[in-house]
Amino acid sequence: MAELADEPTTLMFHAEMEPPITASVGDDVQTSDAPTDPVGPLEAYATFLASRPSSFETCAIESILSLAHLAPNLPLHIVHLSAMEAIPLLQEARANGVKITAETCFHYLSLAAEEVRDGDTRHKCCPPIRSKLNQDGLWEELEKHTEDGVIKTVVSDHSPCTPDLKMLPAHVPGHCTGGKDEESGNFFSAWGGISSVGLGLPIFWTDLSRRKGLTSSPEDENTKNALQDVVRLCCTNTAAQVGLQSHKGDLVVGFDADICVFDDSAEWTVEPSTMLFRNKCSPYQGRTLRGMVRETWLRGERIFSRDQGFDSQSPQGKLLLEKRV
Repeated sequence: MAELADEPTTLMFHAEMEPPITASVGDDVQTSDAPTDPVGPLEAYATFLASRPSSFETCAIESILSLAHLAPNLPLHIVHLSAMEAIPLLQEARANGVKITAETCFHYLSLAAEEVRDGDTRHKCCPPIRSKLNQDGLWEELEKHTEDGVIKTVVSDHSPCTPDLKMLPAHVPGHCTGGKDEESGNFFSAWGGISSVGLGLPIFWTDLSRRKGLTSSPEDENTKNALQDVVRLCCTNTAAQVGLQSHKGDLVVGFDADICVFDDSAEWTVEPSTMLFRNKCSPYQGRTLRGMVRETWLRGERIFSRDQGFDSQSPQGKLLLEKRV
């Protein structure tokens, strides 16, 4: 923080930290085993979830906030926030003038611990997917605080891997032979991360539509407002967060013509054929989503259509390394 205090940048944190756990016994202080030591079957999601409780996130954020005075003008950002318990800490800090924001991910807003089958390591990520109640808490923050909330962006945190690294057991779609059978379904040995790039907009829209009871009518004001919320959280704010607000994140003269043609009423099922990333291993396989990306345009050129696929086999992007001012 001291090094970056006067730099035009943002300091980002993966906020998980084991809190100090001590127990006084007479004049001695005994340190207990860390919660990351698993207690229970390693293929049980409940065991993995218990090993990374919400207190890991709140402890880390409390530590960050305790040092914020070292760089009062430096924007701070919590990446992939999953614990709703951290929201009041961030709200209070922002009210006291600390420049701190957070993001959450499509999977924290759509997947719930109660629905994860034992051994289905496609759901492993850190911080972990938490309870349905926790998911509701994240949505409440997004819906109540459209402009002044602590969660400014919703992102994919896409973490791809080959199916063998997920160590999927035979009963989980995507299982492949050749792995270590004794470790199949082990949440502590499997690769951590969710694959959802290319699925994020439909994932987000599916749950947003359900929660708001949106219709497919083009005249529905609630639908229009909800789409504007998606643009704000996934385009405008994300561009600003990384210093690209002068030419990304909006459809105005002088900006890059990055356009998504989105059918907000289409329903479809996620299968390997509809996953556009290389390794077809995702917890969303088999789910029915609402909303489909029909076309993607980059700088005024169409690069993808749902009917014809990618227009070129060569990458069309450009490296963006402009300095902030």
